Amino acid sequence: MLISVSIENWMSFQHKATFSMVASRERQHGERITQLPRYSMRVLPIAAIYGGNASGKTNFFKALAFAKRFIVEGTGFEESIPVEPFLLSQNSASEATKFWFELLIDKEIYEYSFSVTWDRVTEERLVLILRTTEKTLFHRIGDTIEWDQSTEGDKFLKFAFQGTRKNQLFLTNAVFQNVKDFLPIFNWFKNNLVLISPNTRFGPFEFYIDDSKPLSKVMGRFLKQLDTGIEHLGLEEIPFDSMHFPEQLLQQIKRDVTEGKTLNILDDSTGRRYSITRTEGKLLAKKLMTYHKTQEGNEAMFEIDQESDGSLRALDLLPAFLGLANKSSPKVYVIDEIDRSLHTLLTRNLLERYLASCSSTNRTQLLFTTHDVLLMDQSLLRRDEMWVAERDAQGSSSLTSFSDYKGVRYDKDLRRSYLQGRLGGVPNISLRRTLYPEVEEED
Repeated sequence: MLISVSIENWMSFQHKATFSMVASRERQHGERITQLPRYSMRVLPIAAIYGGNASGKTNFFKALAFAKRFIVEGTGFEESIPVEPFLLSQNSASEATKFWFELLIDKEIYEYSFSVTWDRVTEERLVLILRTTEKTLFHRIGDTIEWDQSTEGDKFLKFAFQGTRKNQLFLTNAVFQNVKDFLPIFNWFKNNLVLISPNTRFGPFEFYIDDSKPLSKVMGRFLKQLDTGIEHLGLEEIPFDSMHFPEQLLQQIKRDVTEGKTLNILDDSTGRRYSITRTEGKLLAKKLMTYHKTQEGNEAMFEIDQESDGSLRALDLLPAFLGLANKSSPKVYVIDEIDRSLHTLLTRNLLERYLASCSSTNRTQLLFTTHDVLLMDQSLLRRDEMWVAERDAQGSSSLTSFSDYKGVRYDKDLRRSYLQGRLGGVPNISLRRTLYPEVEEED
């Protein structure tokens, strides 16, 4: 689980901004809050981030995406680190960008942090947080590193650090060198942190169209309940020779699709999805289709790009909500612009389904950014589950929980206060003066 994340000097975030999933003392919707008795802590299962355009919501999402990519994939030899510092200040542009993550992994809480410039890691630290104290497993500053006493004599760890380049995280290189000590933290970023942007497409769809697999039936049921008109998904077999892929992609298919292997392909120009396999040396192609019920009770087959934007967005998001329902494999899903192309009632229905499955033993989490103020409802979300991103006059973004505002009661109409600008996070504009100056003069 994600306990908290802080960023500093990243894109529009000049100063340190902290986003926390630790529950406040309020009692509303307490039955769904995760209990961590060992740490005397309660953790939220969901959080929404509001804010005007260019307030910093997507920049926060991009910070998580950068950190995941930098940790999991690393950097090449003498490759620049694609860090994006705050550029509206000369000092910030030349200073390090900093990230802090506090994570619950199994039953332990870790704090992992690092600071980077475009060419080097300036600091990196991993801390195991215990009930009453903490234990620094390693602390790297530039080209030097300090170890916890229990690992100080580990020659393999020292060897791994000696081979860590200045533009590379020690955590990443240690895992690449088969050091098992830090694998849980690495795997959390690799497997447990799932990022879904507005352009993320329907993932490994073979899990959702095979009638013999439970997920296929669940997906079909969800699509019907969400009023998309889609009865189920399926694959239509087409001649591979009829595929009009670019020559480079065709060569990749012929090279990579070996006997019994499947490759899923998205055609960016049309949005159509294909599944390529090789059986007895022959390449076989199938195309993802949707099926609708006709007036006569039969089924009509549709191309995927014949569906509405809303249906396609629902299709893209459903694997995430099916994953949230899988409590045996808890993950943290972060969705940027969850309401893109979706009706507000559909979005709310998805959120209500997830929240109804949460309990004190829950280990899944959902974070999302949105402009949909109809979701700003205390019968759905607690005050500490609603955040606002706001950019000040100097262009610097901040993050604030609604529970931090004084006078925000549990029965208050948050939408009205938010749209009136009392909670920040709304565009600083005057439409009346810009579009209707004569009205302004009459006043």
